[in-house]
Amino acid sequence: MARTFRLPHPLQFKVGPLLRRRTPQPARCVTALSNQPALEAAVADLSRQLRSGGQRGQADLALVFCSTAYATDLQRLLPLLREAIPSRHWIGCAGGGVVGTDPQGEPHELEHQPGISVSLFNLPDSELQLFQLQAGGLPDLDGPSQQWIDWVGAQPDGAHSMLLFIDPGCPAINDLISGLDYAYPQAAKVGGIAGQHNASHGSLLLNDQVVDGAVGCLISGAWRIEPVVAQGCRPIGPVFEVEQAERNVVQRLSDGHNQGTPVACLQAILEDLNPQERELVRHSLFLGVAKSSFQLSSSGTPDHSAFLVRNLVGVDPRTGSVAVGERLRVGQRVQFQLRDANASRQEQRQLLSRQRRRQPEPLAALLFACLGRGEGLYGQPDGDVSACREQFATVPVAGAFCNGEIGPVAGATHLHGYTASWGFLVPNTPPTDSQPEAPAS
Repeated sequence: MARTFRLPHPLQFKVGPLLRRRTPQPARCVTALSNQPALEAAVADLSRQLRSGGQRGQADLALVFCSTAYATDLQRLLPLLREAIPSRHWIGCAGGGVVGTDPQGEPHELEHQPGISVSLFNLPDSELQLFQLQAGGLPDLDGPSQQWIDWVGAQPDGAHSMLLFIDPGCPAINDLISGLDYAYPQAAKVGGIAGQHNASHGSLLLNDQVVDGAVGCLISGAWRIEPVVAQGCRPIGPVFEVEQAERNVVQRLSDGHNQGTPVACLQAILEDLNPQERELVRHSLFLGVAKSSFQLSSSGTPDHSAFLVRNLVGVDPRTGSVAVGERLRVGQRVQFQLRDANASRQEQRQLLSRQRRRQPEPLAALLFACLGRGEGLYGQPDGDVSACREQFATVPVAGAFCNGEIGPVAGATHLHGYTASWGFLVPNTPPTDSQPEAPAS
């Protein structure tokens, strides 16, 4: 049977323009996960699980994630689900894999196989504004923010969270994300780029339709999404300052009074690495780019959550310059990074442990993970959701494997790669973080 997770909330339901409930109900999340290969059988399985889990009446929001194995049947999915399961609003996407919680309450990552995850939410005292954005024709980023608000059609007043799913064929994705930050600066945004497939329709799910472009859900009121972005890297060497750069090509770096090309700086770092780390440099080397003036941690070291990890896309052996998947400017701080399974585990444990101290009882956790993570990274299934279960013993987990993950770093929303972008649904009250941070084990 499916698991039902409830958290009482003391506030009475506030009537909003999109959601109305006559009798207050406690907040809850009911989840279901099916790997039935036939669509009708999967829908019947999901419906049985949700009924057994205690879903009664109409939910406020249904989140649906399905693997691209159902791509040819995708247009039939929502009509079948809506006929079997009552919910006011439906949103989701197809992904390269699915994250969900089984009838025993255990979260799983279904990779390279059929899978559908459905999560039903009752969110009293909250307002949900769903929207669809057509690809192309973005408003001007140099114009007034009201143009973006009018284009989206969702009002920013009181909005503190946004779920965002983007079709892989959508143009100017980074500009779209920047524009939504411009229009809704107070809303923490999490989500991802949907999975690719060969069918003639899009990969996004909204109410009873399959669409392209982008879809989202803006949330205000008593419940919010708190983001946690685990980029899965560990730094090597010192923090450098960019001395010369042209667009995305870094030409010279400095470390105090020492200057050199990026290649020369990396060669100096290699001397202090062990053989395993040197091997990682050959295929798992990245560059962390500071997006703001980062703070120092309690130990006096840089706060590496302020670094945006980007690919190294090219090296010029003649000049020692490197090309990075991000524009850089003189004076910006950077640091070389290595990515491997151990680094990903350690960073994620630390971030999720911090989240548990801030908000120990989330209603649900949403995971948008890179296709390059999962079993391919960890060598075993359920690597990311197992880390979540270590910190949150009963929280339901849902989500998808994405072609790019959306989440904030250093106060701005970015499109990531190789990342686990988490969103924890928590009461909209000030979090606590008074306990000292425990070292990751």
